[in-house]
Formats: sequence, structure tokens, C-alpha cells
Amino acid sequence: MHNENIIRKYIEMALDEDLAANGDITTDSIIAEDSVSQAVALFKSNGVLAGVDFALLTFEILSRAKNCDNIEVLFKTEDGATIKKGETVLKISGPTRLILTAERTFLNILQRMSGIATAARKIAAAVKGFKAKIVDTRKTTPNFRIFEKAAVRIGGAFNHRFGLFDGVLIKDNHIEAAGSIAEAVERARANAHHLMKMEVETKNLDEVASALEAGADVIMLDNMSAAEMKKAVELIAGRALCEASGGIDENSAAAAAACGVDLISSGAITHSALPMDISLKIIKTARREDKGRISDEQ
Repeated sequence: MHNENIIRKYIEMALDEDLAANGDITTDSIIAEDSVSQAVALFKSNGVLAGVDFALLTFEILSRAKNCDNIEVLFKTEDGATIKKGETVLKISGPTRLILTAERTFLNILQRMSGIATAARKIAAAVKGFKAKIVDTRKTTPNFRIFEKAAVRIGGAFNHRFGLFDGVLIKDNHIEAAGSIAEAVERARANAHHLMKMEVETKNLDEVASALEAGADVIMLDNMSAAEMKKAVELIAGRALCEASGGIDENSAAAAAACGVDLISSGAITHSALPMDISLKIIKTARREDKGRISDEQ
């Protein structure tokens, strides 16, 4: 579920970052207030479309701030569609100043989300036929996590915990500070509510055994070799979910899945995904009294 208030807040912050107190000096100097335009969004490489409705909020939020008409969406392609280079995925019509001022924030959202969705689809395809699910991590861009995790789902992968607040994941530093896996799990269980599951990060078979004995619900197999991972899965024997982790991308995911794990967490689908190359191009411009005509023309 998306929290629209949070999404709007982050888009407002992005616009504030771009406009500050002086606004769009270039556009406001060149473009007449009554100018209206039609524009299209074009994919310049092959990929998966993601974030259309998120990105369109940029125009709505800015139109309210500037007390001007919002853009009209003439057509849009839905999230999750596979797009080929050169395809038009969106056509809009509205105030030229609004389109130009919101352009970069609109594209930043669309490009980043589409890039992540494309990466997620590739790694999800790599494990097709195995039981393992691909899940993301918290290795996300600050203040952009809600967008990036939505893009992961659009691409066909799944979300791990959203943040520190919604899941217990006991990592190596927690274990070191607590003194042992058993002690860390005991403390966490004493403070977490009864519905909260316990995940423990392990790096060898001895730690896997300790996590099992402590009653972990999910055991992360961190940076283990394929041979050791298979032994760990056999040792766990269904008593906990097994999660492979550590440098896994589309090239190594299948090997991890073949070990019999339930989950494969990959930070690469967010922190290493390249933004999709998308451009927004104005194709027609007129004065406000001609707006109906330019919106109707195809």
C-alpha cells in the first residue's frame, strides 16, 4: 500500500530543491503565461515502465502551488509494460510553464523507478522455475525508498522489510554487541510483539546451528559458497526460512536458487540499477485560447 501523503511530501521536497525561492528563472523569462503545449514521454532504450502515476503527481502538486491549470493526460501506458526503444509511453497537454518546470522531477521519478523495475524483472526471470523469491533490501536512495520498493514490485520481485521499524533482522554487529546469537534473539523476542518474526544473519554452519537452536524464523545465509549454502539448507530442513544474501545479482541468482533457498535478497536491484533513458519532448505549442485544438490534435 502506498502512503500518498508521504509520496506527496517527497515530491514537494524534490520540487523545492529544484525551485527554491526564485522559481524557474529560465522558463519564466522565456515562456508566456498563456502558452499551452502538448508533450510526449519517449523511451530511449528497452525496459520496463514504472512510476507513471507517481511521476504525474509532480504536475498536480506544482499546479496547485502555482495556482494554474493541471496537465491533461491524453494517454498513458500502464506500469509493468515492457517498452521498446523509441516507444511513446505518455502524452500530456497543459500549461507550457508547468510542463517545463516539472520536467526534471517528473523524469527523475520515472527514470529511476523504470530502471529498478527493469533490473527486478531480469533477476526475477533468472530464478524462474525455482521456489526462491527475489526480495529487495534497505540499500536504497535516501528519501526515495517508497518509490524504489514500489518499482521492485512492479518489476516482479518482492519487498523485504521496509525499514528498521517493521521487522527484526539480527545482523553480525548486533550479535557481536549482544555476545551471542542466542542472547540477541532472546532480547529481541522479549521486546518484540508476538506477531514479529526473528531473522538472524549467519556466515557459517556453526552460526546456522546456533540460530536454529535460538528459534529463528528466518536464517540469512550471508556470503556463503554454493556448497556451504546447500549444507545449510539441509541442516535447516524446513525448520526456518532460508535467505541467501551477499552480492547476488542477475548473473548469480540462479546458482543461489539452485541451493534450495526460499528467499534471495539483492541490494543490486536498487543500489546498482541504472536509470532508464527517458525524455519528455514538447511537440506542439499554442496560446491558451487554442488549448482545445492542440489537445484534440493527434
